[in-house]
Amino acid sequence: MFLDRVYHARMTTLIDHRPSAPQVPPPPGHERGRGARSNASGRYEREARLIFDDGWGTLEEETRLSTSVTEERPKTIITRNSSPDIGFDRSINPYRGCEHGCSYCYARPSHAYMGLSPGLDFESRLFAKPNAPELLRRELSDPKYTPRTIALGTNTDPYQPIERQYRITRGILEVLAELDHPVGIVTKSALVTRDIDILGPMAEKGLAKVALSVTTLDPSLSRAMEPRASTPARRLRALEMLNNAGIPTAVMVAPVIPALNDREIEAILKAASAAGVGEAGYVLLRLPLEVRDIFREWLMAERPDAAGHVLSLIRSMREGKDYDATWGRRQTGTGPYAWTMGRRFELACKTLGLNRRRLSLNTDLFKRPPQKGEQLSLL
Repeated sequence: MFLDRVYHARMTTLIDHRPSAPQVPPPPGHERGRGARSNASGRYEREARLIFDDGWGTLEEETRLSTSVTEERPKTIITRNSSPDIGFDRSINPYRGCEHGCSYCYARPSHAYMGLSPGLDFESRLFAKPNAPELLRRELSDPKYTPRTIALGTNTDPYQPIERQYRITRGILEVLAELDHPVGIVTKSALVTRDIDILGPMAEKGLAKVALSVTTLDPSLSRAMEPRASTPARRLRALEMLNNAGIPTAVMVAPVIPALNDREIEAILKAASAAGVGEAGYVLLRLPLEVRDIFREWLMAERPDAAGHVLSLIRSMREGKDYDATWGRRQTGTGPYAWTMGRRFELACKTLGLNRRRLSLNTDLFKRPPQKGEQLSLL
């Protein structure tokens, strides 16, 4: 399982797996356009990979890490959840893994279920679900199905770069539009504007809204943290284009990282408000499972002077831990620093007139696809 990812000019040895075992970072060429700095084995593997120079002095040779996509055909496509601190109970993820490569992505640990690394594997070994629109139509045809907003972009980004080729997200939207089913989208990509021709008519019926995550307005910080996502300027422009097309939008200041981008909360909200956004939200940095070590590696490589302070503040908001998964606290944290960030966000939203009302999408127009042999309506 592990030997299929031996990089050029390196040797790999297998040792007893310890999740906190240090990983030697890959050659500089591998981290170009990538967020993770290593490719540690997932938590379910019995062994871990330790990378070392083989003595030929070629460890520093620059070689690019290419992206591979495997097509899979799941049996179902709508995922259900009962989390009390999430505003939806169903979602669709057209892809596994995400090429955006965000160093902080809380979805990274899901790649361990595939026997792959939440590190570089997560952003370079992707899985696409080309039969998603077909499955969606079938699941919406169930006579027992009750319509509620379907969320796109809850685990991995539905508009990551491979969507340009696979167009699975667009296929899903075409089915939802045909059946007048509501959809909410969260993305970091300006590619969402490609589908304004579908989302615009849906929005006229109260069936669609789009949220873009804006982590920072600093292009250099954005390039380092989320290397293959759209630039901050393009995301703001996308919000403006969506609003001009009559599509309700929101901005997510997410994740908020103390001593790194938290000082930008007000500036991000102001820029999004100028683009026409009506709603806003924020989420504190989450470091579940393998994400903790991946983010630490990134932080030490990109911001070594601030790393200790950042990690100390994170623990102060997680009751001394790197992460607290408790519902109701995992999104916002606890303690004085977390409280201050929350009040700053609320005050900025009030000043800018954001969140004066929350848009609820329309579920009354849903048209269930006719069953085989079922008589069609004459009206």
